Amino acid sequence: MDLGVIGNCNVAALVDSTASIVWCCLPQLDGDPVFCKLLDGGPKREGADDGVFRIELDGMTRSEQRYLPNTAVLETRLYDGHGGSIEIIDFAPRFKQWNRYFRPMTLVRIVRLLSGTPRIRVVLEPRFAYGATVPARTHGSNHVRFVGPDLTVRLYTDVAIPYVLESRPFLLDGGGATFIFGADESLTAPIGETAREFLDYTVNYWRDWVHGLAIPAEWQQEVIRAAITLKICALEQTGAIVAAMTTSIPEAPDSGRNWDYRYCWLRDSFFVVRALNRLAAVTTMENYLRYVLNLVSTAENNHLQPVYGLSLESRLTEFEVPGLAGYRGMGPVRVGNQAFEHAQHDVYGNVILACAQAFLDHRLRSPAGLPEYERLEWLGERAFEVHDAPDAGMWEFRSRNRVHTTSSLMCWAGLDRLATVARHLGLEGRAALWRDRAEKVRAAIETKAWNADAGAFVESFGGSGIDGGVLLMAEVGFLKRDDPRFESTVRAVERALRRGDHLMRYGEADDFWRPKVAFNACTFWFIEALAVLGHVDEAREIFERILACRNHLGLLSEDIDPETGELWGNFPQTYSMVGIINCAMRLSRKWEDLL
Repeated sequence: MDLGVIGNCNVAALVDSTASIVWCCLPQLDGDPVFCKLLDGGPKREGADDGVFRIELDGMTRSEQRYLPNTAVLETRLYDGHGGSIEIIDFAPRFKQWNRYFRPMTLVRIVRLLSGTPRIRVVLEPRFAYGATVPARTHGSNHVRFVGPDLTVRLYTDVAIPYVLESRPFLLDGGGATFIFGADESLTAPIGETAREFLDYTVNYWRDWVHGLAIPAEWQQEVIRAAITLKICALEQTGAIVAAMTTSIPEAPDSGRNWDYRYCWLRDSFFVVRALNRLAAVTTMENYLRYVLNLVSTAENNHLQPVYGLSLESRLTEFEVPGLAGYRGMGPVRVGNQAFEHAQHDVYGNVILACAQAFLDHRLRSPAGLPEYERLEWLGERAFEVHDAPDAGMWEFRSRNRVHTTSSLMCWAGLDRLATVARHLGLEGRAALWRDRAEKVRAAIETKAWNADAGAFVESFGGSGIDGGVLLMAEVGFLKRDDPRFESTVRAVERALRRGDHLMRYGEADDFWRPKVAFNACTFWFIEALAVLGHVDEAREIFERILACRNHLGLLSEDIDPETGELWGNFPQTYSMVGIINCAMRLSRKWEDLL
């Protein structure tokens, strides 16, 4: 999956290794994929491509791609067979302006001449309504408008407009070419000057942001790339965090496991917030707390869904769209996600876990206090109420309910953190209440989820299956590293689910069939578990090999084929990028040991 991601915490785009923008949703991360070539399909004008923004080099023989160091700015170099070469700089503007962050619905592409006399061709074919609609086009002396029923976008360029309209090849001169694509608004300054100014400001923003990260001594570049990726997966205006930027990239070839991940899973968001907190990037937590409190204040019947829309939408009705054939033709392409209807009881604990640090962290501009605690208390009541009730579990089974151990585990963790927060606020009576309830949930897990024959905590109360999610027991503090049940559980998981260096989520068949690909997050949980148990050298060796599975820009999707190493599933996956940060932070030697 040779894709790079650019974004500004409002919009994002995926760019392939030859500088084609193949995915971009507008007006925000969960919007209509105006560039949808990644999922193919859709109507074509005669001789036209569809759903793509491509800058072609005539006679191209090879390409190189990298991020400008410590930024979300992507650089692609294309070479032809005659000594010609060009450089394409892609980014979404983001910087501080008038005491707020400027993050417009805009993509900027700057094309520079590097050598020779190359000839290029611009293919700009946006689509609307998930590939179903070819927009009407109008143009002026320096712009092209693409007009649809619900969205109109505009391109400004210093290239001759007929060259763009007809995808006509032309020689690139020393002045290069500039493209500013986005909202249907007037540009009040010269095109090239605006793009260069946006580039300088955006590079400075990202480098300043990275400068403030508390990164480990080892694997610095890997952690920085993961952190930037997580940052641009957050919609800043609401505080929501997407699980991934795409929909319907199958978990495995022709599997039908094609889901829309462009929503905010409260479970996934906890892991993102926690990973960024570890790097001292706490603003995402502050924004997410605002999002969560909005959800909590409007929840009906003391029920939280596992997933919501980025602007607090509660109904995410799932349907298939006919206009797109799917990733490599492997449909269906789905919009929405049926998981919003599920009962997934771990969600109550996950929300508390994501918010807990905000009560104790003195760096925050607006630390959480008693009012926020009082808004969260009903989550504890609900966690205690449902800790031993059947649900769909963290893997979102669509056709069965059980009392899943991981759901009960997160209910326990939420109660445990509520007790800590209450004590911090001086509410000793409430702290004692939540501590007592946490101990009752602990007792239930220890009694009903432990399987002596398996020598492990298993996937459900009274069950016998092995589940990678139980590796989180040490991560959330349920078991200590010297508890023999933890190592026994880790080794049981390893025997049942390890495939080479990779781990499956579970081994038994589910709603579709027995899983064929490994889940990257589980692999990282296993690496961390080995480190907790003191097997640091083994953990480091596996971690290094997993890092080698990332694509050429350091990004990971949700799943990996353990036999071929091919990446599958939605991309880039926050769960996977979180794993890079967490493992590096745990396994890295200290700075003073390297100096």
